[in-house]
Amino acid sequence: MFKLAHISDVHLGPLPHLTFRELASKRITGYLNWHRNRAKHMVSGTLDALVDDMRLKSPDYVAVTGDLVNLATGIEINRAADWLHELGPADGISVVPGNHDAYVPRAHEKAMKAWYDYVRGDDDPHIWRKEFKLWPTIRRRGPVALIGCSTSIATPIFSASGYFGARQAREMAQLLRQAGEEGLFRVVMIHHPPIRGAASQHKRMIGIRRFAAAIAVGGADLVLHGHTHLNTLNWLYNRHGRVPVVGIASASQGPGGKKPPAAYNLFSISGEMGAWSLDWQRHALNPEGDAVVLSHQEVLLKP
Repeated sequence: MFKLAHISDVHLGPLPHLTFRELASKRITGYLNWHRNRAKHMVSGTLDALVDDMRLKSPDYVAVTGDLVNLATGIEINRAADWLHELGPADGISVVPGNHDAYVPRAHEKAMKAWYDYVRGDDDPHIWRKEFKLWPTIRRRGPVALIGCSTSIATPIFSASGYFGARQAREMAQLLRQAGEEGLFRVVMIHHPPIRGAASQHKRMIGIRRFAAAIAVGGADLVLHGHTHLNTLNWLYNRHGRVPVVGIASASQGPGGKKPPAAYNLFSISGEMGAWSLDWQRHALNPEGDAVVLSHQEVLLKP
């Protein structure tokens, strides 16, 4: 049995001190939003408690689906790199970026360079190359193939949308088909929910239809995402059957906010191609904020 943990929307805080030059951009709205709203509920101790509980479950692998930072400043990006090293070795953790990781132009490139060991695929160069087309990526671990996608782009003020393009869709379908031929359980990691209506218009993923078509062509067994800060289960339907699409609350969300408190998913994968078993548990911070407890359990796939 293979145990896969999933966390998202880490939003490492607190915010660093920013210069006037850094604030003279879209960052000014994020800065104000943090201090007016998020700072009250995005608590670093919450993230520590969540990770400590996750480690007790001894997952074989950890999937992180984006938004490690808030405003994508250099200090935040480097701090996130340090946090990833504390979380564990790069061969046991996969990261895909979110919209906050590309908050302003050129931030995405800086983040991917700093986190490269955690975002690159098994077959990618060991040294970051600016011109290298990173996404989609694939990592094979035991019976599982993890396919990483990026919807991370810099967007205008008051926008948090993502983009999934035609080239990435074609290459993702090819990787999925190849992993299926190898008899692997295929997990797709993406930040924005690839489900119509799952996010508001200014936060949606552009390319949902392309994503669904790639899944239909290549086949998949599980899709993981973040972005909405909600605990969700949706399904994609195609000729291969139905594919569970699972979202998760922000890993730093304390109790008492509008969004559910911090949580992580834990999946137990067993079986073989055509007869997979997928057990899902969600572990979340309790309303008092003093413990992480099992909050949901369900069998998503069974032979």
